[in-house]
Amino acid sequence: MRALSFCIVPLLASLAMGLCPQPADLKDGEGNRLCARLYADSSLYYDECCSGDVIDVKPGEDIPYIIPRWNNRISSLVVGTKCELTVWSRKPKDGDTKKFSSGAQPRLAEIKRGLLGTWDDSISSYYCKCT
Repeated sequence: MRALSFCIVPLLASLAMGLCPQPADLKDGEGNRLCARLYADSSLYYDECCSGDVIDVKPGEDIPYIIPRWNNRISSLVVGTKCELTVWSRKPKDGDTKKFSSGAQPRLAEIKRGLLGTWDDSISSYYCKCT
């Protein structure tokens, strides 16, 4: 049975992208490159992550005060190829900070913030840059 668990781990890792788009595929409705896409929802099931309402983040976008309905609501995110998203836990760009490089984070509940917290529903400010 133990050998089976080693086979499942790579499978679970491959499913981690779930519904999350690939970083290279991040584009807005007009086909313009995005720096990141932020999602309101995630799930215990990876194939149900990166869902719900979204914020499309353009390269160079600097948001020290996220709009109230999005404050502390982001649960998953994808950062585009050759991009970096910096987030803060408080406005304006204060509190804990974290940098996300290119890739998907389907469950921010798995990303530690400080000793006891996570980044799930903890983002209040952000800045995104691409090269």
